[in-house]
Amino acid sequence: MWAAKRMASTMSASSAALTFELVAKCSTTRARASIMTLPHGPVNLPMFMPVATQASLKGLTPEQLESTGCRLCLNNTYHLGLKPGQDVLDAVGGAHKLQGWNHNLLTDSGGFQMVSLLTLATITEEGVRFLSPHDGTPMLLTPEHSISLQNSIGSDIMMQLDDVLVTTSPDKVRMREAMERSVRWLDRCIAAHKHPDRQNLFCIIQGGLDLDMRRKCCEAMVARDTPGIAIGGLSGGEAKDDFCKVVGACTQLLPELKPRYVMGIGYPEDLVVSVALGADMFDCVWPTRTARFGNAVTKHGVLNLKREMFAADYGPIEDGCGCLCCRPAAEGGMGITRAFVHHNAAKETAAAHVLTLHNVWYQLQLMRDAREAIIADEFPAFVRAFFGNLYPERQDYPSWAVDALRTVGIDLIED
Repeated sequence: MWAAKRMASTMSASSAALTFELVAKCSTTRARASIMTLPHGPVNLPMFMPVATQASLKGLTPEQLESTGCRLCLNNTYHLGLKPGQDVLDAVGGAHKLQGWNHNLLTDSGGFQMVSLLTLATITEEGVRFLSPHDGTPMLLTPEHSISLQNSIGSDIMMQLDDVLVTTSPDKVRMREAMERSVRWLDRCIAAHKHPDRQNLFCIIQGGLDLDMRRKCCEAMVARDTPGIAIGGLSGGEAKDDFCKVVGACTQLLPELKPRYVMGIGYPEDLVVSVALGADMFDCVWPTRTARFGNAVTKHGVLNLKREMFAADYGPIEDGCGCLCCRPAAEGGMGITRAFVHHNAAKETAAAHVLTLHNVWYQLQLMRDAREAIIADEFPAFVRAFFGNLYPERQDYPSWAVDALRTVGIDLIED
């Protein structure tokens, strides 16, 4: 079975700084397993990317992040452009050297700050004028400047500067303007890119929740032939049903031999459903941010270890977890208990560090397990087991996930 479901012959495509090899496809859903080779090494897909916004993953050293199996994480262009600044990045030789990270980096363009810092930004055809949240200093982020900053950062994957509008906006005229401007800005990003031989530029599909607009943007972006393609503008408060419709509509139109990146996605259910819909790459601050609030991500849901019920719980954070924290000392781990985390969660940073390591491991392992299931052509069974662990009663399954999975051949309720 395993060998039969691998691709009969190697299907791969290469650009100057990226090779994409399609290893296997699910025979029921649109899920794929692949290998994306970047300048700092290969990355197995599907995969989750932890977010090290300001050139560090809060609470972890580069060695600890590496120990989770992470081979691609994020930095943010907007924040690194403010501090340490482009001169420092040029002097040190880029963000890899700045943070001691020998694996791959992806940089967001700064476009998301149009949404998250909208009160500080003005958007025109020229670019985005920001007021620095640090000291109020004006900053103009144009497509050309975004690419220049990312060239200095040296990221293996750079994102185009796009015009981002919250998906729930009722302004259809502004949404269309943002979508069409994103295409024009991509052309400017391509023209400004100085190092296509060692850095990949990904386009970003916009269009809000309007599927016709998304399809039109897909057509325009695919025509530009960037090494990879992202679906942007989601995680903006839209209903999960709408989110899934956008992802499903876009993946159906994207080239088979290019990586597909859904930006800003991090909840485990979102990851699994998006893989079934045909997406490959995801990122979100949620697993690291929720760790700082004392929350552990597990296959049975999120555990708030600050609760008193864990004060005398001497079991691991999650039974069977392979992360450094959960493994017993006899197996080379630290043997961290829930009681230890509970004791420290409210007063010491050690608990946040431990939970960050565990949560990152969980997210990466979830995608590794999904990949193995795709290769074995057992992905539907993997999906059913995942939701069965998370929701002991089928009537509790989220309707949006049930409906989305039905569109790709998995019926969680009837099967």
